[in-house]
Amino acid sequence: MSVMLVRHTRPAIEAGICYGRTDLAVADTFAEESREVLASLRDADVLITSPLLRCRKLASKIGTAFGLTPQIDERVQEIDFGSWENRPWSEIPRREIDAWADDFLHANPHGGESVSMLWERTIAALNDYRKSRLRHIVVTHSGVMKAAFAGDDGSGDYRQEFDYGAVVALTGKQEPGND
Repeated sequence: MSVMLVRHTRPAIEAGICYGRTDLAVADTFAEESREVLASLRDADVLITSPLLRCRKLASKIGTAFGLTPQIDERVQEIDFGSWENRPWSEIPRREIDAWADDFLHANPHGGESVSMLWERTIAALNDYRKSRLRHIVVTHSGVMKAAFAGDDGSGDYRQEFDYGAVVALTGKQEPGND
C-alpha cells in the first residue's frame, strides 16, 4: 500500500486571510501548478479528494491524466475554523488566538473543529486507505498533511510546511498507526 498526499494548488484568496473549510476557487496559476503536480505523481489505483473545490479541480486533472475517477472523502477536507473563516488573521481577537495556543490540540475558540478532531478523522481515513492495500493519491490540504505526520496521538509538531502542490508519499514509519 502506498498513499501519496497532494496539497491543492494556490487558492484565489488574499494572503493573511484565515480559511479552512471555505470553498475557494483556484488562483490563475492553476494550469502551471497542476502540470508540476502531475509530473511529481506515480501511478495509482484510487484517487481520493477533499470535497472542496480547490482540491476537486486538481483531482479532476489528475483523474484525467491517470484514468481514475476522483472519489470524495469528507474526512480529508481542511479544518473548520468556524467564526474565523474568511477573516484576516490580524482581526481575530488576541484572546481567542491565545486560547487556541494554550491548548492547541483541544481548544476551538472559533467554534469549529479542534486540531485533535482534525487528526482523528485524518488518521481514520489514512488507516482505511492503508487497509485496502491499493495505491492511493489523496488530494487534500495542509492541515490534513500536518495531521498525517503528527504522531500516534496527534500531539506532534504541526509547524511543518507543505507548499501548494506538494506531493508527499507516506511509507513505512510515516504511515499512521505503524509504530
